[in-house]
Amino acid sequence: MTAGGPTGGALARVGFSDVRRAGGMLQELSAALPDLDGARLVRDLGMVADPDLALLTLVRLREAAPDLGDLISTASTQRERLVALLGASTALGDHLIHHPEQVREVTDPKSRAQRAGRSAQRAVTERMFETVGDRTGREAMDALRVGYHRELAEIAVEDLAAEDATAELPAVAAALADLAGAALEVAVQLARDEEPESEGVRFSVIAMGKTGGRELNYISDVDVIFLAGADDEADEERALRVGARLATAVIRICGQSTAEGSLWPVDAALRPEGKQGPLVRSLASHREYYQRWAKTWEFQALLKARHVAGDETLSREWLDVVEPLVWSASSRDGFVDEVQAMRRRVEQNVPKAEADRQLKLGPGGLRDIEFSVQLLELVHGRADETLRSETTLEALAALRDGGYVGRDDAAALDSAYRLLRVLEHRIQLYRLRRTHLMPTSEAELRRLGRSLGERRDAATAIVQRWRGQQREVRRLHERLFYRPLLSAVARLSTDEVRLSTDAAKDRLGALGFRDPAGAVRHLESLTEGVSRRATIQRHLLPVMLGWFADGADPDAGLLAFRQISDTLGTTHWYLRMLRDEGSAAERLAHVLSSSRYAVDLLIRSPEAVVLLGDPKGLSRVDPETLRTRLVSAAGRHEGAAEAFQAVRTVRARELLRVVLADLVGELDDAQVRASLTALTDALLEAGLAVATRAVVGDEDPLVRMMVVGMGRLGGAELGYASDADVMYVYEPVVEGTEGAAEQALAIVTELRKGLTGSGPDPAIELDATLRPEGKSGPLVRSLESYRAYYDRWSAGWESQALLRARPVAGDADLARRFTELIEPLRWPEGGIDARAVREVRRLKARMEAERLPRGADPRTHFKLGLGGLSDVEWVVQLHQLRHAHELPGLRTTRTLDALQALEEAGLVEAADAAVLRRSWVLASRLRDVGVLWRGRPVDSVPSHLRDAEGISRILGRAPGLGSKLAEEWRRTARRARQVVERLFYETAPVPAASPRRSDPRRS
Repeated sequence: MTAGGPTGGALARVGFSDVRRAGGMLQELSAALPDLDGARLVRDLGMVADPDLALLTLVRLREAAPDLGDLISTASTQRERLVALLGASTALGDHLIHHPEQVREVTDPKSRAQRAGRSAQRAVTERMFETVGDRTGREAMDALRVGYHRELAEIAVEDLAAEDATAELPAVAAALADLAGAALEVAVQLARDEEPESEGVRFSVIAMGKTGGRELNYISDVDVIFLAGADDEADEERALRVGARLATAVIRICGQSTAEGSLWPVDAALRPEGKQGPLVRSLASHREYYQRWAKTWEFQALLKARHVAGDETLSREWLDVVEPLVWSASSRDGFVDEVQAMRRRVEQNVPKAEADRQLKLGPGGLRDIEFSVQLLELVHGRADETLRSETTLEALAALRDGGYVGRDDAAALDSAYRLLRVLEHRIQLYRLRRTHLMPTSEAELRRLGRSLGERRDAATAIVQRWRGQQREVRRLHERLFYRPLLSAVARLSTDEVRLSTDAAKDRLGALGFRDPAGAVRHLESLTEGVSRRATIQRHLLPVMLGWFADGADPDAGLLAFRQISDTLGTTHWYLRMLRDEGSAAERLAHVLSSSRYAVDLLIRSPEAVVLLGDPKGLSRVDPETLRTRLVSAAGRHEGAAEAFQAVRTVRARELLRVVLADLVGELDDAQVRASLTALTDALLEAGLAVATRAVVGDEDPLVRMMVVGMGRLGGAELGYASDADVMYVYEPVVEGTEGAAEQALAIVTELRKGLTGSGPDPAIELDATLRPEGKSGPLVRSLESYRAYYDRWSAGWESQALLRARPVAGDADLARRFTELIEPLRWPEGGIDARAVREVRRLKARMEAERLPRGADPRTHFKLGLGGLSDVEWVVQLHQLRHAHELPGLRTTRTLDALQALEEAGLVEAADAAVLRRSWVLASRLRDVGVLWRGRPVDSVPSHLRDAEGISRILGRAPGLGSKLAEEWRRTARRARQVVERLFYETAPVPAASPRRSDPRRS
């Protein structure tokens, strides 16, 4: 180094790795070029991918072409462009050393700009023909390579000089494709020059793959299909023979190595029958093959087909044949499944050692983006011609503008595609070798990072950028590529997809809509205009109509969808969720056309639709989490009214979660009952806390409170139509405290008012008629009052009711002592005597005679009818009263658990237990499904066939089986009644008689 030259530290800071060697070469250049500003040259070199490589090649270039000294010495844009190229590509550096006469033109920023106004491929083709001139044979092939690499270097200079390489990518990829097309055009002419019989033979080359899409890499196979023909049909056979020789010559001219290297392999494997088929076919042969034999992947490949060389008219005729087939391919049976399976096969065939480094084929790579875009394009492009583009980024933009892909998702995929392609380009550019693997060495990663502007810890930074995009691409690919919507759209006809008014009316009638004209009005309201909202709904509705029709009331489903969409359609997430998130749209259509109860809940709280798009949105929420949610919601409000409203709002959302999960099959019957019970428990816990705070304020409470669940609540068997049967218990904090009873009553009154108050959420009825003395007794009692009452006055029916008593909210210690108090009553020592058994039977007989609603058919009533819920429960409860003292398994509030214990103890035969269980489960489910269908309680099998069909469909039965529902229930109940009469009445019902005490539940 000279005294005034840069130090080793300065060279290291700008990116040189071998500072000693770099210093020596800079001294050498300074000695040879007196006008050289060494410091400025170092700064220029410090901006390139590999400063060491750039400097070494610059020295070699000066030695090969001393006349370039002025360009190397002078600080200029041209020199910056030169060193950028030399630092990024050792292959193109070697080319310029062998052909230094190209340096000035290649690096001149004006050179390419001057040709930009003409057709890109035509301009470069003309230059390539000028380079080849009159040469023939090997000389022509050499000249073709020299001209090709000159153009390639010029493209690379523009690429490397761009401020943002990802923004420049489409232009670079298109220029590379145009250059390949120009080379093929020259190769076709050279082939004709070699072929003496080529006169009168039509011959053209169709570009496929990245060449067809004008998105080619620096080094890649060039995929093509060859066509041949003759003006006279009689010469067709000769034309095919000559065409085959021309195609073979084109492959050789482009792919063979000469003293000037090679261009790239010409790959014709995408032709009909692949490598097994003839190299060249006629137009008629192509037509027959694609119409009769072509596989799904071939139509996907044809998506990028375009004319590239030879007879353009012949190519246009061929495209006129294949393009309609391409855009109708998605209607083939199993099209979407086949494309998805093909992507999986491609991924599985990637060598395991390479999978994690693959920019192209691996998870999160270019193929994920390309397959996603192509599948969406092929499915939706059948009816929407704006989507028909051979170029990935153009097609992605069209999908975005058409509302098929969300703006954010499209932007993320666009950004990722550009980065992945630029990484691929920079890696290939270095040695002009075909590769799609990320390097592993620190030096290669450093060079790659620096080529994309990374300077500090370039190797780590570029890997982090790549990995981040890889993860995002995989996420979006899995969401877009495997959309259930795609398969559904592919199954529709083109007219159905377009949803014209006339076609819509016909289709609506065929699908089973009762009012097609009214449905069309809803469709017009949803889809009119040019807003993105209307656009997305135009894509969704053709498919959703079929899903609405799968429900029992498609008209109501479409109306509800319009109501919800009118409320949520302008939100940023609603329609995007339906389009993008798994099966959200299908689930919503199913729910809306199946359940008035769900529709009512959704209309009250439409934003809860988001639950259908969340993969975990319909998962069961554990009881403790429910309690926390409701209590926390209450705690965020000081006023009682606001706190109760918050509690009811959370309860409404959680109820809707259960309803939706039930309708889409995420919960079974037992899980529905358990979820509804846990939700009511949590509601009472939170409500009791709010009521206590409202009454007591900042003072210390005078009482401890507790709520006891009775009936189906106590048995953890709540259904949608169930009231919450409860009893209220208090205990003074200090015995004898004046006002304790009044405070307890005030708390209970506040609780009942707060939880059953008016509001948009569905109300819950707190029913306390099972308390001591029924409606005649006090609403709330102290623990001692309960004790005294049960010691002196308790009736048999009350002991039976206590079999299902379960503390659900309030003070835990009070709950424990209350449970200890009632256990001797419901599980009496030694069981109940024969007189008490007769009393229970008489009471049951009286209930059968008096409590069935007027006009109700005892054969079809789910609760009080023969073989219904009451029958099964009384059988179980009678056995509990008689045997629970000696069988711990019977000490449960749950009907089915107790029935299982009776079976295991041998007190009920397995066959009888199965009959009773079947009846109880079916009755419970029919009651729940009746509420889901009609939005209100259904106590009997509906007589109206449409209601029966709706209930049957929610049960998962095939269409048309609703008429069989009544007979199924009668048969089930009849068998259960026979078991009840044997087990409860001991073969015959006991005549009704007045019990010792009246049953307050009648009042």
